[in-house]
Amino acid sequence: MIENTVLAAQSTGAYAHFLARKAIIDPPTGLTDIPSLPDALFPFQRDIVRWALKRGRAALFAGTGLGKSLMELSWAQAVTAATGKDVLHLAPLAVSAQMAREADKFGITARVVRAQDDCLPGTNITNYQKLEHFDLDQFGGVILDESSILKSTTGHYRNELIKACKDIPFRLAATATPAPNDFMELGNHAEFLGIMSYTDMLATFFTHDNGDTQKWRLKGHAENDFWKWMASWAVMLRKPSDLGYSDEGYDLPHLEQVHHVVQSSAAHDGLFLTQATTLQQRIAARRNTVDARVSHAFSLTPDDRPFVWWCNLNSESEALAKAIPGAVEVRGSDKEEDKERKLIDFSEGRIRVLVTKPSICGFGMNWQHCADTGFVGLNDSFEQIYQAVRRFWRFGQTKPVTAHFIAADTEGAVVANLKRKEADADRMAAAMILHTADISTRNVRGQVRDKPNYDPKQPMKIPSWLGVAA
Repeated sequence: MIENTVLAAQSTGAYAHFLARKAIIDPPTGLTDIPSLPDALFPFQRDIVRWALKRGRAALFAGTGLGKSLMELSWAQAVTAATGKDVLHLAPLAVSAQMAREADKFGITARVVRAQDDCLPGTNITNYQKLEHFDLDQFGGVILDESSILKSTTGHYRNELIKACKDIPFRLAATATPAPNDFMELGNHAEFLGIMSYTDMLATFFTHDNGDTQKWRLKGHAENDFWKWMASWAVMLRKPSDLGYSDEGYDLPHLEQVHHVVQSSAAHDGLFLTQATTLQQRIAARRNTVDARVSHAFSLTPDDRPFVWWCNLNSESEALAKAIPGAVEVRGSDKEEDKERKLIDFSEGRIRVLVTKPSICGFGMNWQHCADTGFVGLNDSFEQIYQAVRRFWRFGQTKPVTAHFIAADTEGAVVANLKRKEADADRMAAAMILHTADISTRNVRGQVRDKPNYDPKQPMKIPSWLGVAA
C-alpha cells in the first residue's frame, strides 16, 4: 500500500512535469541586464520596452498615439548598447523620415538609409520597399514598424521578412491593435517572431466547421490557453490603463463622423430604391456617381486649413485634385521618391490639401496638425477606414476631428456593413484586451509568473494490479 502511494506521488509529479514541459509558452531569449533607457519614456512605455528587451522577440500592439515610435527607437538603442550589433528599422514609405525626426527630437542616434553600404553603427531606418538592398545577416536586431504588413499569408513581404529575419536574435513587431477577428495576422506575427508557425497555431488552438477551412474559430477548451500564449510574446493596449497605468494626458479629442448621401440614377424597385448588394453592383454604383460625389466633396473642402481626401478610384482622385486649388494627388504609380516628398511636404505644411488612397498613405503617418478629412467613396475595408481616420484622431491631437463620408444613395448596404464591422471590432478588441490584460500586466510590470494550470488536489491512485506488475 505504501509502495502504491509512493508510486502515485511520483506519477503525479512526473505528469505535472510532463504538462509543464508541454506548456505552449515561448521562453524569453533577450537581455537580462537592461541598459539605461531615454528619460522621455513614460512609465508604461519604459516597462514595455524593458519587457520587450527581456523577451528578445516581441510584438507591440499599441493604439495610435501611445508612443510606439519612441518605444521602438528606445528598444533599438538598447539592443545596440547591450550587444554591439546594429539594428535595421523597417517602416512604410515616408514613415522612415518621420521616424528619423522622432529620433532626433528625443536625442536618439538614428539615420535613414537606402542600402547596406549606407549603414552606420546603431539604428538604421529604411522602407520595406528597399529590403532587398540589405544583408540581414549584418544586423543583431530588426524592427517592423506598422507590422500589419504581415497580414496576408501569401503576401510578398510577409514571406520575405520571415525568411530573411529568422536568424536575427532580437525582433520587434509594432502596430496598432490588430484586426481582432483576423487570427491570420496574429499567426503571422508569431511566425515572424519565431514563436510558432501560422499552421501550427491553427492546429493547436483552432478548428473549422463543416469542412470550411477558410473560417476558423477558437476551440472552446483552448481559448484561455490561446490568450495566455499570446500574452507571453505580445502586449496589447489601447490606453495605458489597460495595463494598470494612469491615462492622464491620453484623452482622445471628439470625433465627428458626418455622412453625406448623393443621388444616383439607379433604378427603383416599385417605391424603393434598388440597393447595390453584389460586388459588381457596388463598383457600378461608385463609377456612376463619381461626378456627383466629387462635386459634393469640393463643396465641403475648407480653404483655410489642412485637409485630406481619401479615394478608391483613380477617376475620383484625378477629378478632386483638378477641382481643388492647390491640391496635390499621391498616386500608386508615382515614383517612391515623389510619394515620399509629397507626404513629407504635407506633414510639414507645404501642401494644404492632399488627395490619395488609404491603401497608399493610410498607414503610419502622424498628421496631428490636420483635424479634417473625408472619404469621397467607400469600400468594404473597415481596417483601411480605421487606419486612415487614425492618422488624425489620435493621442496628441489637440483639436476635435471631423471625418466626412460621401456615398451614393444605393450604397446603404456598404455603410451598414462598415458600421457592423466597426461594432464587431470594438467588441472584439475589448475582449482581446480583457483576456490578456492581467497576464500582460504581470509580464510587463515584472510580477509573479504564471504556472501551468495543472494543479491536482487528489493523489493519483494506481490500480492494485498495476502496482503488483510494477
